[in-house]
Amino acid sequence: MQMPFPVVDEPDELSREKGRKMFAGETEFLKGVVAMDGLPPDDRMEVCFAGRSNVGKSTLINALTGRKGLARASNTPGRTQEINYFTVGDSHYLVDLPGYGFANAPLPVVEKWQRLLKKYLSGRQSLRRAFVLIDARHGIKKVDEEILSLLDSAAVTFQCVLTKVDKVKEKDREKVLTQVRDALSKHPAAFPEIVLTSSEKGDGIATLRSLIANLV
Repeated sequence: MQMPFPVVDEPDELSREKGRKMFAGETEFLKGVVAMDGLPPDDRMEVCFAGRSNVGKSTLINALTGRKGLARASNTPGRTQEINYFTVGDSHYLVDLPGYGFANAPLPVVEKWQRLLKKYLSGRQSLRRAFVLIDARHGIKKVDEEILSLLDSAAVTFQCVLTKVDKVKEKDREKVLTQVRDALSKHPAAFPEIVLTSSEKGDGIATLRSLIANLV
């Protein structure tokens, strides 16, 4: 009997190649958005990446696109204060959402981000999937539950991506996965497969590329 929320299988050769070709093309930073009226037209498929501060969103986007400096990574929590749009060819948008949690910003600024996030998630017709990044060393924390509940209420399908899996010993990985699976089981919008990644080692990057390329 298959356990709930299994780790996604490696892509077959056809899917892997589709993902490779998609991300081998031109990828550019389009714009940073601080209000809904600044969003680009929803004329192409869109996926977004959410995660608490310093979970490795920017690093993962850079690994996916093969461009180290495309998304700016920062050691300062809360550096990404806007919704950042990237174009992948002429078919997709990658969207880097503001980091949430212990953001180093005044409360009114944090509240403004949260309002923008809610509006974006509930009102973006072209959004096909949200990838929620979770640090494999820590599992799902209380602060992550807020974004998962927000995605539930917005009826946006989200998929959990564990980052930094290379930092977790094999014997400890199952313990983290059990905690993540238990947390995800409470969220109706959760897609029933987990992606394991390491931007440093390249683990899971081809899998994530093929997942995005094969969304319809």
